[in-house]
Amino acid sequence: MPLHRNTLTVAAGYDAAEHHGAIKPPLYATSTFAYQSAQHAKDVHDRYFRTAPAKDKADPAYIYARLDHPNMAMLQARLAQLDGAEDAAVFNCGMATINAVTQAFLRPNDSVLHTKPIYGGTDGLLYSHLTQFGITPFAITDALDADAIRSAAQAACAHGRLGLVMVETPANPTSGIADIALISGIAAEIGARQRHKPLVMVDNTFLGPFQQNPLAHGADLCMTSLTKYAGGHSDLLAGGVSGAAGPIHTLKQLRTLLGSHLDAHTSWMVLRSLETMHLRTERAGQNARAIAEFLRTHPAVASVNYVGFVEPGSRANTVFSRQCRGAGSTFTFKIHAGEAAAFRMLDRLRVLHMAVSLGGTETLICHPATTTHFNVPAARRLDVGIDENSLRISVGIEHVGDLIDDLRQALDAI
Repeated sequence: MPLHRNTLTVAAGYDAAEHHGAIKPPLYATSTFAYQSAQHAKDVHDRYFRTAPAKDKADPAYIYARLDHPNMAMLQARLAQLDGAEDAAVFNCGMATINAVTQAFLRPNDSVLHTKPIYGGTDGLLYSHLTQFGITPFAITDALDADAIRSAAQAACAHGRLGLVMVETPANPTSGIADIALISGIAAEIGARQRHKPLVMVDNTFLGPFQQNPLAHGADLCMTSLTKYAGGHSDLLAGGVSGAAGPIHTLKQLRTLLGSHLDAHTSWMVLRSLETMHLRTERAGQNARAIAEFLRTHPAVASVNYVGFVEPGSRANTVFSRQCRGAGSTFTFKIHAGEAAAFRMLDRLRVLHMAVSLGGTETLICHPATTTHFNVPAARRLDVGIDENSLRISVGIEHVGDLIDDLRQALDAI
């Protein structure tokens, strides 16, 4: 029978009967696995490198931990079910995941289309590293408008084969929304014209599987920084991507060559953390709404870019209502007084932690222009509204009254 996601976080991908009845997944701290015979060694290599990626439960055919191992397999199975996918591949961090996708599905002289803004690391990969291979990025100016998406796609196709469409929704750090179904439909149109459908990858880090499922809206790949809400305790690095079996198999084979697999202990930790993800997501979301409501009433705050505040009747609201089940707990707000005032305010905080990253049990805050997007050229930052007045907050699960009181005393001092 179909199970709710709350149950899948605890049960999916693990069968106690296959592990001596252990209620919780054992940690397989081994780098290599013994073959049953010389013929078995040949067979399992043939299965891994030449045939379909499906596992045989009776003989999972583990060879070496860089290729695959039981803890990684358990996590991949659970992530795939949470995302509604055929399969998933996990990596040692979110950027390793994004890098693997670009290496697997882009070729020299291709173009790549992306929404904006995008995470600073992704921006650096697209605009610095990949340009060395003749790969050219093109930005979509309005990811809710069909004409703007087609215009950007046309410019990309005029340069060369469009190999990949990278969508980040809600966007980091502005919380801008992209229409996944619209972008996926236009990618299919392009595929019919150029005889190669560009894969659509959605970075779902800001909302995660409990609040958004990109594959259900036409995306080919759903990427998540598991470091964030899935790990949820700011004590590990991991990344994952889910989708159809074919492209995921391609990514797993490339991962073997890149050596960017997720180790057994971290896989085990993410599995454990996933069990409470729905509880943490709900509590953090409740806190975030209360904090966003407080911030937009404070005289030192100029604006609050919280997804839950999208204007009723707007295109953003229509898309939000269709593809999201929640507003998340990471957003930006702007103060009136500039960088110096922002720094004074940050330095006065005592309960909130000043740090990058997001999705942990603790509330984090940072100044994106000088941290997460420091290496993004100023013109591109300003173009998407990341200026010296911008602050990004990732709300945790502490008592919301303590968080609001801390923010109030810091803002009052500006």
